[in-house]
Amino acid sequence: MRIKVTFNRTGRQRMLPMDYQYYISAWIYKVIRSADEDFAEFLHNKGYGEENKAYKLFCFDRLEFGKPKLWKEKKLFEIRQDALELKISFDVKEAASHFIKGLFMDQEFFLGNRFNGIDLKVVQVAVLPEPDYQETMRYKLRTPWVVSLKTEQDRHPQYLSPSDERFIALAEKHISEKAKTIHGITDAAIELNILSDSKRAGFRIKPDTPQESRVVGNLFEFELKAPIAVHQMIYGAGISEKSAVGFGWVEEK
Repeated sequence: MRIKVTFNRTGRQRMLPMDYQYYISAWIYKVIRSADEDFAEFLHNKGYGEENKAYKLFCFDRLEFGKPKLWKEKKLFEIRQDALELKISFDVKEAASHFIKGLFMDQEFFLGNRFNGIDLKVVQVAVLPEPDYQETMRYKLRTPWVVSLKTEQDRHPQYLSPSDERFIALAEKHISEKAKTIHGITDAAIELNILSDSKRAGFRIKPDTPQESRVVGNLFEFELKAPIAVHQMIYGAGISEKSAVGFGWVEEK
């Protein structure tokens, strides 16, 4: 299920770090932790929790804030409008939609780091319609799809581009493993076909900490053949590695 969250800026601050995705992820986790015990246990067992399990149950789109002024040397956006929007998705059944909508209503928080950020208040939460799922669907990426590989010789992960001959096989394997781990879907026939040129894109996660790293993915259009349950999963939990920090958001093409 997907929701669209509308915020109002409530303070005078206008500067937002360009690598804001990590702070959005932290806020979503905080909201989830306020859920009742049964829902929190469900999220924990399915991938959410302190153990930092491989697969999470949510994803989010780019934050919509109009056309900001760019301060490239300071890595900041100067936000010029008061209303902002964010789409968030959860790989949960539709029955949970009213509960999740209620969790986010009237939330107030600071988005940013200790130096720069903006105060926001949620003023509206709308549940978005689901697509007409088919076994073959076409998508476009709104946030980068990360496919990584790290060998014993690599100090840091290799972030592959779709032109790399290993990309498709590793991407299909990731989707299959995610479907098996989260939903118990075994032996799912998955076929990925890339339909467009790709564009490299990425951002820092855990910025301004000793664990800071830059993660790089790719934006492109693609066709995916898979069971309908797999399409529902990627629409709710993202298609990429590290979906819970802002990668792998897809829209139906």
